[in-house]
Amino acid sequence: MKSDVDKLLKKNEQLNQLDLVKVVSHVQREIEDGDWVLNTLMLEGYDVPFKYRRKKKYQNLKGAPVNLTYYPEIEQVAGFDVEVMKVVRVRKG
Repeated sequence: MKSDVDKLLKKNEQLNQLDLVKVVSHVQREIEDGDWVLNTLMLEGYDVPFKYRRKKKYQNLKGAPVNLTYYPEIEQVAGFDVEVMKVVRVRKG
């Protein structure tokens, strides 16, 4: 029987999966355009931010191992293209 992650990965070739990676930094801030909280994770061994949104604040994941399903995305910051990872699923490992 296939897991939900396997189904997602097969359905969308852009999706990637990381298992049991350690969170080095976890920042949460409210977004001005609504009731959303933007979460940004920095992971051990990766130089790119992993971002996701939630309706409420989430427990602090700093130092915790997590499993992430994400896809790469380019974001414009101050006129520069910056690669970020848009997280579609996060689970504490």
